[in-house]
Amino acid sequence: MKNILLKWNQISLVKRILVGIIIGVLLALTIPDAAQWVSIFGSLFVGALKAVAPILVLFLVMHAISSHKSGKQTNMKTILILYGLGTFLAGAVGVLASYIFPINLSLSTGAEDVTPPGGIVEVLETLLFNIVDNPVNAIMNANYIGILVWAILLGLVLKKAADSTKTMIANFSTAITTIVKWVIDLAPLGIMGLVFDAIATNGLSALLEYGQLLGLLLGCMFFVALVVNPMIVFFYTRQNPYPLVFRVLRESGITAFFTRSSAANIPVNLSLCEKLGLDEDTYSVSIPLGATINMAGAAVTISVLTLATAHTLGINVDIWTAIILMVVAAISAAGASGVAGGSLLLIPLACSLLGIPNEIAMQVVAVGFIIGVLQDSCETALNSSTDVLFTAAADIAKERKENAAA
Repeated sequence: MKNILLKWNQISLVKRILVGIIIGVLLALTIPDAAQWVSIFGSLFVGALKAVAPILVLFLVMHAISSHKSGKQTNMKTILILYGLGTFLAGAVGVLASYIFPINLSLSTGAEDVTPPGGIVEVLETLLFNIVDNPVNAIMNANYIGILVWAILLGLVLKKAADSTKTMIANFSTAITTIVKWVIDLAPLGIMGLVFDAIATNGLSALLEYGQLLGLLLGCMFFVALVVNPMIVFFYTRQNPYPLVFRVLRESGITAFFTRSSAANIPVNLSLCEKLGLDEDTYSVSIPLGATINMAGAAVTISVLTLATAHTLGINVDIWTAIILMVVAAISAAGASGVAGGSLLLIPLACSLLGIPNEIAMQVVAVGFIIGVLQDSCETALNSSTDVLFTAAADIAKERKENAAA
């Protein structure tokens, strides 16, 4: 048995995950009732990722900042620009695609028990309260903005601490990283459970009625992932972006697709950044920050569903309103929570820009939950994989400049 496990672990993680996907699909299609116990593996895997991610972020960021040597350059400014540009352009793709392929929705009642934010002010207010959250509460509720703020403040203060204290923080960071690697090694089992649960519980029949809308959403997301993001990366790095694009989609996007949570995928992204040889001082901050504010998929969802609602109601959206919608979609997306379905709750905010009543907007949210089996999975895969893509692009661009200067 030990030899079997050793040989299994020697196979690349992506191949092991594909085996898990195939087994999950086969079990769901052949013996869904007899194999219901399989779904527990998915719940345990997502639970383990969510459990370890907050404490991992806290110690990684503390260690990175406390041990950072003055004068050493990081790429955070470039990465923030990339995050903002990528999210805005994703919203623009959603708006343009909605003009070219207008969609009519079959609105129905639903999702009345969900309370969306009332406007941009409320989103910003929530952001500010998250910043000043109690650190213990922030860790318990996976409030990554709060965790980041506390980690940065503690890291700055601990820069003047004794070397023994810094060594202790470094040891904690290494230990938690090791635990994360153990959890990630269980990804094939976890994803097998998630695939089984998705197919056995929901099937694909619920998607047929909304095939056009789903096709438009997924088409926009694939266009952003395979055309827009590579163009941005090429502009910054001046090299073929596709090897990097395909790698992050393969090694980050697949797990994000099935966990449907940017927050849960943070450990996976941090591990991938380490494999890519990126600067730990940078990625230990940019990855958890990206899981909070870098939401290209959410911008697509918000803009497409908002304009589909406007088209259904016969509301004419002029070019200037469309541009404002792109900005609102980008800002709203940055305020989306890194959990499954987080972007859908921001649709009423964008709808309010067009004067669409909240009652109708919430019906659109309900439509979003119906197609969420694929929509939210693809959205999260785009969001999370882009965090690594832009972090790596900034690192490559920095090296290019340094080599040119030399």
